[in-house]
Amino acid sequence: MTSGATRQLRFGIVLLPNFTLTAFSGFVDLLRLASDEGDMSRPVRCSWTIIGESLVPVRASCGIQVTPWTTFEDAGTFDYVVVVGGLLHSGPSASAATLKFIRAAAETSATLVGICTGVFALMRAEVMDGYRMCVSWFHYWDFVERFPGVDERNLIADRLFVIDRRRITCSGGRASIDVAAAILLRHVEATIVQKALRILLVDDAQKGNAPQPHPPGLEPATHPKVRRAILLMEQHIGHPLSLAELAHRVEMSVRQLERLFAAETGKSPHAYGRQIRIRMASWLLTSSDRTVADIATSCGFADASHLGREFRKAFGESPNVYRTARPPLVEPERVAMQ
Repeated sequence: MTSGATRQLRFGIVLLPNFTLTAFSGFVDLLRLASDEGDMSRPVRCSWTIIGESLVPVRASCGIQVTPWTTFEDAGTFDYVVVVGGLLHSGPSASAATLKFIRAAAETSATLVGICTGVFALMRAEVMDGYRMCVSWFHYWDFVERFPGVDERNLIADRLFVIDRRRITCSGGRASIDVAAAILLRHVEATIVQKALRILLVDDAQKGNAPQPHPPGLEPATHPKVRRAILLMEQHIGHPLSLAELAHRVEMSVRQLERLFAAETGKSPHAYGRQIRIRMASWLLTSSDRTVADIATSCGFADASHLGREFRKAFGESPNVYRTARPPLVEPERVAMQ
């Protein structure tokens, strides 16, 4: 579409229960700043409407509530229908009425946008068949588990967002600003979008092929089965899965998983998982004032003594000595795998 178009773009935003406030606010704030000149925040170039099954406030995962402005029945038509998700395991998911609205929107000329776990609702509404979609690395296995029939070749868990025809999906968080910028660049002058980004103190919008921040130690070239296993290790760091359960989750035998891990990482799944927990413990030691015992428990060790033994094997010193000798706020990905 030509830049500088004067027709107002209409965005309908659906907030799912326990939606992520950052994902919602980042997206809508870029629309607001790009929509008008100066500091007026008028919906000139684009408008946005919060729509819901009813006018009952929707609770974000942080507890803040947002009241829809209109219901699905009275919403009208939109150029973009944006579904903002959040927590997967707390409270209800998208209602039947919400899924019905998404399906109806898919039959119009609107482009559907799934932000954060909004892609789960799009999948439940059965409007993603044949489309490539972005899933956060953190929720990759949740997605595969809930939709076992999905073609994993269409799942992208190493990019910030994916645009595939009239479907746009985004990993969430700050990337919601990037995807809002990508949408606006289709319709308005680039200078307008850049101005909005600068006001938000964002140097430049990331492209869709920019990588998602991966969990520490997860290399982009790793075999998909190993990637999934490592993500499971990251998600269950406080309560490590048994090797049998890990193999079951990635649909392999224990022996197959052990061979694949050795080929891809040079380590056994047990050794790799222990290093993930040790690395997280080392980061907590230098970025928090939590006790060694508390860190040990949160990182899946039996107690402080267990952590101490493993820590000495990895670093040659006790957790307390390590904490004293290192500067604070060491990022976990910067701690070398031993």
